[in-house]
Amino acid sequence: MSTAIIVAVLIVIAVIAIRSYVKKLKSGCCGAGGDEVKKIYPSDKDISHYTYACKIGIEGMSCKNCATRIENAFNEKDGYYAKVNLKHKYAMVHMKK
Repeated sequence: MSTAIIVAVLIVIAVIAIRSYVKKLKSGCCGAGGDEVKKIYPSDKDISHYTYACKIGIEGMSCKNCATRIENAFNEKDGYYAKVNLKHKYAMVHMKK
């Protein structure tokens, strides 16, 4: 009898874990809700106009929505142009000042 209870509890835990994993696959890791994040482009995309550059390592980034949100945070500011490399987990940020 106790073995049946333990097996039932393990099955419930497995079902909850699988449902959570499927939800994460559908919506992305950052809770994007299945909608793709709209990309914001800087007003000046010519990299030669940006005097300074900085490579920033970013941990915890695991989907393209994460990468787009990071790029948008920089690109919406005047004088910044960012490109994120999701595979190598870094952002290359170009700055005018």
